[in-house]
Amino acid sequence: MSDERTIRPEKRTSRQVDSVSDVGFGKFLNLLHSASPGGIISLGVGEPDFTTPWHICEAALDALRRGYTGYTPSTGFAELRQAIAQDLESRYGVRYDPETEVIITVGSSQAMDLALRALLDPGDEVIIPDPYYICYPPCITLAHGIPVPAPTRFENEFKLEAAQIETKITPRTKVILFGYPANPTGTEMSREDLVKIAQVVVKHNLLVISDEIYSRLIYGVEHTCFPSLPGMKECAVLLAGFSKSYAMTGWRLGYAAGPADIIAAMSKIHQHTMLSPSSMGQMAALEALKGGEVDIKRMVAEYDRRRRVIVQGLNQIGLKCHEPKGAFYAFPSVQATGLTSKEFTESLLLEEKVVVMPGNLFGQQGEGFVRCSYATAISDIEEALRRMAHFIERYQKRA
Repeated sequence: MSDERTIRPEKRTSRQVDSVSDVGFGKFLNLLHSASPGGIISLGVGEPDFTTPWHICEAALDALRRGYTGYTPSTGFAELRQAIAQDLESRYGVRYDPETEVIITVGSSQAMDLALRALLDPGDEVIIPDPYYICYPPCITLAHGIPVPAPTRFENEFKLEAAQIETKITPRTKVILFGYPANPTGTEMSREDLVKIAQVVVKHNLLVISDEIYSRLIYGVEHTCFPSLPGMKECAVLLAGFSKSYAMTGWRLGYAAGPADIIAAMSKIHQHTMLSPSSMGQMAALEALKGGEVDIKRMVAEYDRRRRVIVQGLNQIGLKCHEPKGAFYAFPSVQATGLTSKEFTESLLLEEKVVVMPGNLFGQQGEGFVRCSYATAISDIEEALRRMAHFIERYQKRA
């Protein structure tokens, strides 16, 4: 009989993974599925309700017919990297070498993961705006870094302020990670505000990861690409992709552009973990860059129409909301109801069958707010506003 003993450790998963919060999505989804399914209107999903333009899909089909079904170069097809570099130069005046300074990734989320892992040593601190995109803190933690939220203010439209960054800098600070236009607030940063942040970057010898996935979804203002600022190209990694601008979320294609040494480090990780992005997907992305400008303008015009309806409607029913200048999110205050973000979200779903996201999922500064996506039909937005008006009226009477 064997003398071997079975060892059963109390925890089989790593401390690093265990330290990452599930941010409450599981419970929220359980609540959503437990609600009566009929008549639910969702303003919760941050995904275009448009389908991918057909000429982009046809490019993928043509690639399949021509045998593009194998591995690609790890950093992506050279033709696509060249098209990205040309696009960035024509729009922002920032020039990248497509051979050494651009990498194609599986969505911009993978680009962020690669950048963080390439830059951080254990214990390095990363300053992020609060509210933040939900995935920022977990990705930083999984890269063995420490997320350091810098509070932003409703009164300043949730813009990240250089002075606030200064208060969060320590000897362990290495990176500032931010995304503009922002998820969840829809906030866009002015060139003047970004120049002030650039001055902090130079003063403290920091690096920046600039998440610009929503850069084409802009309303009435001009987007400033952070690496295009004087001296910032060598300090910054630009993250972008095709999901939002071209309604290509399911294609999972993004990219990063940055200094050659950082892109080389990201590529080293990429080739050992993901190897290469989809071959036919890259051909679709190439078609998007070559012929998708009309599609972007059409979608942005429709988002803009929805944006004006939802912002006006939210303010009219008593939920204060600043005007988002980008992306497809509104971030109204629910403090007038006397409810927390979680209470408001759960009660609105159960009582009126309207889905919004609780602001506290996006950081401490998100408490008292909810995220409403207007990437849905305008008829649904108008009906959701009617239901929310009834909901608020009831709670005001109780108060």
